[in-house]
Amino acid sequence: MDTTKLNNIEKPVSRVGLGTWAIGGWMWGGTQEQESIKTILTAIDKGINLIDTAPVYGFGTSEKIVGKAIKEYGKREDLTLITKVGLDWKNEHPFRNSSKQRLEKEIEDSLKRLQTDYIDVYMIHWPDHKVPFDETAAVLENFKKQGKIKSIAVSNYSPEQMDQFRKGGQLDVLEPPYNIFERDFENELLPYCKNNDIKTVVYGAICRGLLSGKMTKDRKFEGDDLRKADPKFQDDRFSMYLKAVDELDKFARENYGKKVIHLAVRWILDKGADVALWGARRPNQLNVINDMSGWQLDESALKAIDKILEENITNPVGPEFMAPPKE
Repeated sequence: MDTTKLNNIEKPVSRVGLGTWAIGGWMWGGTQEQESIKTILTAIDKGINLIDTAPVYGFGTSEKIVGKAIKEYGKREDLTLITKVGLDWKNEHPFRNSSKQRLEKEIEDSLKRLQTDYIDVYMIHWPDHKVPFDETAAVLENFKKQGKIKSIAVSNYSPEQMDQFRKGGQLDVLEPPYNIFERDFENELLPYCKNNDIKTVVYGAICRGLLSGKMTKDRKFEGDDLRKADPKFQDDRFSMYLKAVDELDKFARENYGKKVIHLAVRWILDKGADVALWGARRPNQLNVINDMSGWQLDESALKAIDKILEENITNPVGPEFMAPPKE
């Protein structure tokens, strides 16, 4: 497994990390605890030592499952754990809340659910405009002085918002959405992070399963599955994206002997992100992980991929639908 370094984290981290939103069950049709624990332990066995979770993933469920898996594994110091703060909820409806009171309560709740006395990377989940960003940073700096966290991060922030945040404290990591189909990260965020020594851990690597190569036009999404609200999975646009997936899969097979799912992650890493998060909820979804390492995409390959996108995606749409209410 390829590794890299995150700021203020002593040990190298795997460049593919485990994302546990689906493990929380909320917006993914429920969860099975024992299978989820087995999934996390399988990921660790395959060389993944970075695990990303959040309180809002199942309203505590994901963190509790991650905590049980880490306890069963037994070597907490070998793992880098990311969790988040700054979202509150009422009746399972999240809203942004980065008040000092909320942050101080949530870190204690997260430490308890995760069964640990420190968090490696602590992240503001979404910017809360009701609280000055530099004040939020100062609260996290205090957590670091107390030894409760090691590294400070934000998710879904713009460069301007990060500028304001950094007035109140150090910023070590940004976590934005990024994949072959959702590329706004390249325009301003990636250069900003490179120029300011902010590491990048990106989510949505296979675009809610779209880049898995396993979806067909007749796929149905049930219950609270977030893809029911995702424009990419609706009507003609779904067919358009599936056609692009077919072409990308053909390109990967012909040029590398790989599949589109491998190409999707390799593309993220070779475009400059430090870590790509891989969402999984069953152990067999991790079978392809080791095929992400040991090869690279050169400039000609990246241009060929761009051409496939240009020829097939005539009406692109981003991940904006996922943003929680600002109020």
